[in-house]
Amino acid sequence: MTSMTMKMPRDQPEAAAVSRNSKYALPKDNGTKSFLLLSQGDPMGFKPFWGSVGDQCKVTFESCDFMSYLTDVGNVCWFLEKDLEDAIRQLHRTVGNAVTDDRYIVVGTGSTQLYHAALYALTAPGGPEPVNVVSAVPYYSAYPEETNFLRSALYKWGGDAYTFDKEGAYIEVVTMPNNPDGQVRDPVVNRYDGKLIHDLAYYWPQYTPITSPADYDIMLFTFSKSMGHAGSRIGWAVVKDKEVAIKMTKYIELNSIGVSRESQHRAAKILGVVSVSVSDSSQSIGTNFFRYGKKLMGERWTKLKEVISHSRVFSLPKYMEEYCRFSGEDTQPCPAFAWLKCNDADIEDLEIFLRGYKIMARGGTLFGSDPKHVRVSMVGDEETFNLFLERLSFIQDTNIGYGNGNVIN
Repeated sequence: MTSMTMKMPRDQPEAAAVSRNSKYALPKDNGTKSFLLLSQGDPMGFKPFWGSVGDQCKVTFESCDFMSYLTDVGNVCWFLEKDLEDAIRQLHRTVGNAVTDDRYIVVGTGSTQLYHAALYALTAPGGPEPVNVVSAVPYYSAYPEETNFLRSALYKWGGDAYTFDKEGAYIEVVTMPNNPDGQVRDPVVNRYDGKLIHDLAYYWPQYTPITSPADYDIMLFTFSKSMGHAGSRIGWAVVKDKEVAIKMTKYIELNSIGVSRESQHRAAKILGVVSVSVSDSSQSIGTNFFRYGKKLMGERWTKLKEVISHSRVFSLPKYMEEYCRFSGEDTQPCPAFAWLKCNDADIEDLEIFLRGYKIMARGGTLFGSDPKHVRVSMVGDEETFNLFLERLSFIQDTNIGYGNGNVIN
């Protein structure tokens, strides 16, 4: 399998950042190594599973299929394929991670489009000032740019929910479990004039214990993180209020005149196969996607924690075991990203420092946090992940030696 690497110019500030910390050494062959691209959440780690299922998820189209814009004009979301709606509802019932009965399903081209649709639905037709959109630090790094990208008169990025104190209407985005740190989140502002969007992209058994079915006004899910199929560009929203669902549908209608019907059918087939395999308790890990995913993520987190336990340079958040209703046992979160912290006062910017070892992570300032943190993908291909562990193991503070299980609260 090809690793997620890329070539970069050799004359970069990261080399100087490492050289200023003389207690750290660079590998002798560092100049010939490729960069490991761990700043993105490309879920190629799940590819071996999907490569093993054979024709179970095969979908065949005729050249005359899906020619019309229209799918079901009687449905609130008129471009949602019935097969996909049924598969989404069945999967959530099987996993137990979201309430879908008496709720509206809105499909989008990934959850990013649905995020914009939700912002539009909660703010249109607008008022004298744009509505502030906030999220608690560390928040998903794309929220600020996505919110402000169109310079809308309806809404604008309002920053950290912990420090938000402006009067008037607001929208709080609650990511649960959180991206980047994997923690379970609740709303922070909690005022009567606020509205909530819950981003539940990672509320699936391979990443976190399923403690109860989520039941919020607007819940966003994505095919890319639930199943690992990022390229299909399918997301869905589970919405309580019909008028909100109608407005979200209108946004997508104006933005892209619906969502690819071919992608919807592919997603429906895959979700259906997963639901059937999960419902059959006799299925082995190799044929049950969530058991496979949980095993993969658990093994990766065990390996990463082992590397971190031998270093005083880095630390990780601490996660508590909770009872998972899906698996029927106490389990610990295995987030899709590692929120890595640098404990060395001499290293000011961890993202730049890691580049000296050809590791590309996403810096903490993009998440509203500090440059002592980085987000590292845990869902990439196996070769890239193993090379990451190898390079991380090389970074040892020769002045202070080994540490003792560095995990932080």
